[in-house]
Amino acid sequence: MLPTPRTFSHIGLSVPDLDGAVKFYTEVFGFYTIMPPTEVIEDDSDIGKMCTDVFGPGWTRLRIAHLATADRIGFELFEFDGNHAPQDNLSFRQHGTFHFAIQDPDLEGLLAKIVAAGGKQRMPVREYFPDEKPYRMVYVEDPFGIVFELYSHSYELTYSAGAYT
Repeated sequence: MLPTPRTFSHIGLSVPDLDGAVKFYTEVFGFYTIMPPTEVIEDDSDIGKMCTDVFGPGWTRLRIAHLATADRIGFELFEFDGNHAPQDNLSFRQHGTFHFAIQDPDLEGLLAKIVAAGGKQRMPVREYFPDEKPYRMVYVEDPFGIVFELYSHSYELTYSAGAYT
């Protein structure tokens, strides 16, 4: 028996400017603020112990905010002491997460908002299936160099009926 697919809960991003990231993701994408920027310190509180379990001793402090998308996916933003940008912000050959995607039928309008707010467009807007489906995509960066993708249509519609035949 095949397992039932699980739902996606949230993604966590490390940013150099938590307040700026909350502003960007709420104003550009309309994400809801569930918990505004909050400081967490390395101590014996429940959250302090949990962070030490995850990060190991010596993390000292962090700031965190919780946002949510319209479809109830969490968007967790972290600002760590000593945060630094990676040398390659699209290290696609390195194991691990290398992007996430956000969907908007007005992909070009959202792209313009991202660029106007300090983000970058990494490529031209491309059609996945010209002459078959009106599905578009583009890779972008937020103002902090985090790379992600924009889709005009849902993942299921984009890849249904054999995406690369």
